[in-house]
Amino acid sequence: MTRQRKHSSSALFLLSLGALGVVYGDIGTSPLYALRECFHGPHAVAVNHDNVLGVLSLIFWSLIIIISVKYLAFVMRADNRGEGGILALMALVRVRGRHSQPVLIGLGLFGAALLYGDGMITPAISVLSAVEGLEVATPLFRPYVMPLTIVVLVLLFVFQARGTARVGAVFGPVMIVWFTTLAILGALAIASEPRVLEAIDPRYAVLFFIHTGWIGFVVLGAVFLVVTGGEALYADMGHFGKRPIRIVWFAFVLPALLANYFGQGALLLGDPEAAPNPFYHLAPDWLLYPLVVLSTLATVIASQAVISGAFSLTRQAVSLGYCPRVDIRYTSPEEIGQIYIPQVNWALLVSTIGLVLGFKTSSSLAAAYGVAVTTTMVITTLLLFMVARWRWQWSLATALTITMAFLVFDLAFFVANMLKIAQGGWFPLVVGGVAYLLMTTWNRGRAILAERLRESILPMDDFLETIAANPPTRVKGTAVFMTTDPSGTPQALLHNLKHNRVLHEQVVLFTIATEEIPHVPDNLALQVQRRESGFFRVIARCGFMEEPNVPRLIKRLQTMGLELDEANTTFFLGRETLLVTSRPGMAEWREQLFVLMARNALRATAFFRLPPDRVVELGVQVEL
Repeated sequence: MTRQRKHSSSALFLLSLGALGVVYGDIGTSPLYALRECFHGPHAVAVNHDNVLGVLSLIFWSLIIIISVKYLAFVMRADNRGEGGILALMALVRVRGRHSQPVLIGLGLFGAALLYGDGMITPAISVLSAVEGLEVATPLFRPYVMPLTIVVLVLLFVFQARGTARVGAVFGPVMIVWFTTLAILGALAIASEPRVLEAIDPRYAVLFFIHTGWIGFVVLGAVFLVVTGGEALYADMGHFGKRPIRIVWFAFVLPALLANYFGQGALLLGDPEAAPNPFYHLAPDWLLYPLVVLSTLATVIASQAVISGAFSLTRQAVSLGYCPRVDIRYTSPEEIGQIYIPQVNWALLVSTIGLVLGFKTSSSLAAAYGVAVTTTMVITTLLLFMVARWRWQWSLATALTITMAFLVFDLAFFVANMLKIAQGGWFPLVVGGVAYLLMTTWNRGRAILAERLRESILPMDDFLETIAANPPTRVKGTAVFMTTDPSGTPQALLHNLKHNRVLHEQVVLFTIATEEIPHVPDNLALQVQRRESGFFRVIARCGFMEEPNVPRLIKRLQTMGLELDEANTTFFLGRETLLVTSRPGMAEWREQLFVLMARNALRATAFFRLPPDRVVELGVQVEL
C-alpha cells in the first residue's frame, strides 16, 4: 500500500522548497542550451517567424504532455510504497507475470544502466553551458572556459564526500532566485514581442513539420532537451512526496520555464543574430556577469542532484543483487537518502572531465545528451503499461490507449535522438551497455554461486540430529553465522566445527533478505526461530532503500527474547574462492568477469558494519 503523507503548511513549504532545489535542477537549467540547439548547430533550422513559433509550440506541448501529464499525472502514481525510479518500477512488475519477467527485468535494468551515462553528461553540459556565458561578455574569456569548467567540476565532485545535508537548505533559495530570474528575463522579452505567445496554438507545431520536413523532425532531438529532467521527478518522489513536487511544478517551475523559452523566442524574432546563445542575450550588459555566476550555481545544484541519483541507483542495484557490494557512506543521520559512494563519485568525475576535454563545447555535448534519457523514458512507459494492467487492474483497452498516446511522443523523441548517435550519442549507449553487462553478469553469477553452494549444503535438520547424537565441546559466548540460505547449514559453521572441534553455547544463523519494497515495516523486519541445541534461525528483511546494518539488527534481537552479549559475540563469514570452469552456467569470459567483480567487491565485514575485531572468515573453494 502506498505510504500516505499528510503535512502541515510549514512542512509542505519546506518539502516544496527542497523539491525545488533537488528535483527541478536538471530540467530547470535546460534553458541554457535547449532553444539554442534548435537554431544553432549542425541540424539547426533558419531563424524566422514560422520556425521560431513552431519550435516554441513543440517546447510548450512537450512540457505539458511529457512532464505535466505523463510523469506528474500518471507515472508518479506507480510508486513502490512511496519510492520512485525505474528500479522501483521494475520491482513492481517483477512479482507478476513470470513468463514476461526476463524481458521486463531486462528492460528495467537497461533503462537504469543508461542513467549512468546521463549522470556523466549532465554535469559536463550544464556547467560548461553556464561558464560559456563569459564568451558572450567578451571573446577574451574563450580560452578560459574549459579550465574554469573543469575547476568547477572538480570542486563539485570533491564536495560530494561532505554530503548534501549540510548545504541542502541553500539549494531551494538559490533555485528560487534562479527560476525568478528566468521568469523576469523572459517576461521582459515577451513584452517587446507579445506575438510570440501565439505559439501556444498547436497548429504552429504541425505547420513547422509540414514546412521543414525531415530537418524539422531532426530538431526534435534538440527540443527533447527541455524535458530531460522528467525521470528525476519520478526518481526523487520518495524524498519529497508527490504533492510538493506537483505544487512546485504547476505553481512556479512550469510558468518560469515557459516564460524564459518564450522570451528567448521573442528575442530571436527581433534579433536572429542572438541564436548562438539566446539565453545570455536576454540579459542586459550589467547583469551578464552576475547571471553567469547564478547560472553556474544552478548547474552545480542540478549536477549534484544527478550525482546523488547515481548514488541512490547504485545502492538499489546492490540491494537487489545487480551490483557488487560497494562502500556506502551515510552523510546524514536524519535522511537515509543522503549517501556518498566513493567509487561511483570518482568514476563520474573522470568521465565528466573526459567529456569536457573531448567535446570541448556544450553544443557538441548536446548531441550526446538526450539519447540515454529518451531511451529510459520509452522503457518507463512500457513498464507503466504492465503496472496499469497488473496493479491498477485497468482494462486492456484503457491501458493500451494511454500507453500508445505516450509512446507516440516518446518514440518520436527516441528516433530523433538516435539520429545523433554518430555525433556523440554513442557515448551514453556504450556506458549503458557496459553497465548492463556488469549488472546482469553479477546477478547471474550470484545465482550460479548459490546453486553451486546448494549442491553441497547439509540440511539444518540433519546437522542438528548429528550434533545431538555426537555432542561437540561447547564454549561460552554466541556465534553469529552469516548465511544466504535460511534452510541449510552454513559452510562456515561446518568448517569451524571440523577444524576447531567446538561450538558456541549459542549459535545464531543470520540471513538478510532484501525485499522488493523500499522499506520493510518494523514489525515484519525480524523473524526469530528457536531451534534445539542452542541454535536460532534469524531472518532480517530489509527494503532495497535500507542499510543492512547487522549490529543494529542484533541489538533489536535482544528486545525479542534473544539474549546476546556483544562482548562475547563472534561473527563468522564464509569467504568463497571462485574457480572458472566449463560447467554450464555462463560463458567462461563472463565467469572471469564475475570473479574479477567479486574480488573487488567491498568486504562483507565493512558492508554489514560488523566489528572487525570480532569477525572470523573461513574460506571455501567453489567451481562456477
